Amino acid sequence: MATDYDAPRRSESEEMTEDSLEELKARRNEAQSGVVDADESEIAENFELPGADLSGEEMTVKVLPKQADEFTCSSCFLVHHRSRLAEERNSGLVCRDCAA
Repeated sequence: MATDYDAPRRSESEEMTEDSLEELKARRNEAQSGVVDADESEIAENFELPGADLSGEEMTVKVLPKQADEFTCSSCFLVHHRSRLAEERNSGLVCRDCAA
């Protein structure tokens, strides 16, 4: 809503007294819309993002075997560098994240 900063200022009490009952009813009816909000998931299904079709693409990732200075955490099963080793338990080696 645009504001005219050069217009004389009126207090809220002045505005309340000047508004007629018909004007207030008209404003209320304008504010209440008859449109029902649509489900966001239904709206999102109709969007097509440019360049989003990856059905013909192939992902090529070079997989390396576990190196000599790496270990597999027995808790999270991720491969970490030896500097991330927190402790050795009965179940195996545990990384710092899982030991915390």
